[in-house]
Amino acid sequence: MARILAYTSPAIGHVFALVPGLLELQRRGHSVHVRTLPAAIPHLASAGLEASPVDPRVLDVEVTDYRARSNKDRLVSGLSDVMQRAGYDGPDLDSAIAEHHPDLLVVDANAYGALTRAEVSGLPWALALPSLLPLRGRGIPPYSLGLPPARGPLGRIRDAILWPLVERAYGKAMLPGLNRVRRDSGLADLHSPLDLYDRPNLVLGLTGEPLEYHRSDLPAHVRLVGFQPWDPPAETPAYLDEPGADWVLVSCSTDYQGDESLAQAAAVGLRGEPYRVLITLADAFEGAGLVSADNIVVTRFVPHAPVLQRAAAVVTHSGMGIVGKATRAGVPIVAVPYGRDQPEIARRVSEAGAGVRLPAAELTPERLRSAVRQAVALRPRTAAAVDQQPQHPEQSFADAVLELSRSARVTS
Repeated sequence: MARILAYTSPAIGHVFALVPGLLELQRRGHSVHVRTLPAAIPHLASAGLEASPVDPRVLDVEVTDYRARSNKDRLVSGLSDVMQRAGYDGPDLDSAIAEHHPDLLVVDANAYGALTRAEVSGLPWALALPSLLPLRGRGIPPYSLGLPPARGPLGRIRDAILWPLVERAYGKAMLPGLNRVRRDSGLADLHSPLDLYDRPNLVLGLTGEPLEYHRSDLPAHVRLVGFQPWDPPAETPAYLDEPGADWVLVSCSTDYQGDESLAQAAAVGLRGEPYRVLITLADAFEGAGLVSADNIVVTRFVPHAPVLQRAAAVVTHSGMGIVGKATRAGVPIVAVPYGRDQPEIARRVSEAGAGVRLPAAELTPERLRSAVRQAVALRPRTAAAVDQQPQHPEQSFADAVLELSRSARVTS
């Protein structure tokens, strides 16, 4: 029996993305402990997973990229804040290892201090990435720009020029802080942010086709296991079962990103449309200034699974969690990216035929209404795309982790 310690960054979307795979490992008789966001612990406990809270100082570092006015400033601000957490999540992983004596580690891609200490630990370890893979590859456009795949010689020239520029921009934002943490741990500097993906024994990409572009040249230690949808057990609100029109789910980020304008545009643009509209605001609830009226229902949060079973479309800030769930459910998406990895996710949605992309800078109630109509018309295509996705991602996740465990025993 393997003892597995999973360490996550303090974001619900990064915790819940691991749950099905961790439960599968536990079902196979292995011991699993999760070090994570305190608010997630009751949900994990109800699912049967043992968990403990991350160091409170990790939570005290707010990610403030939503305040920035440009994409460049958002990149620098967000990564600077996450790097501040590295000074706390690294020692916190050391403490968790001392407490739980794991045989192997699964560490969130956004916990940079914990990634560094995992490398130092001497234990076999996996980097878990609950979003799109940012690595170069044959035919893969430069990450984060939201560009379509190269088509023809000019497209390939575009990629050859832009990939180094993107890599340099991320390096300028990431490497000073990351290498400082690495030097403090006795590790050599990285020369590119992509070098981070060469360090683990295993990279677990928690996505797959059709949102991931087809890759023919993945390194052997990188596994795309597929998106694992999971919601905590919860009662379905009675109003979802009332007879009436299909629902359109409008979902703001559970990790606050200043995306109230999405909900506000939906409340205006979708009023009077032939759908019932459910707007879930999470931490934007107080600031959005919205109330239920006509065909619009406004709430802080509703579990996504029961809504998706009744939904004609999803309108979202392009977070990987809701995009992955909607894609697996065959529900068309209107993807309105605000920052972080969202421009890339929104592009993949449109390229996969899973929905419509509407940049946040172009968001108006009228354009959102039109985009929802276009997305609903894609329903036959999005329903067919369900069969293209990995059908048992939790099993692929567990298989990959256990291969890591077996290889470690062989080499020890």
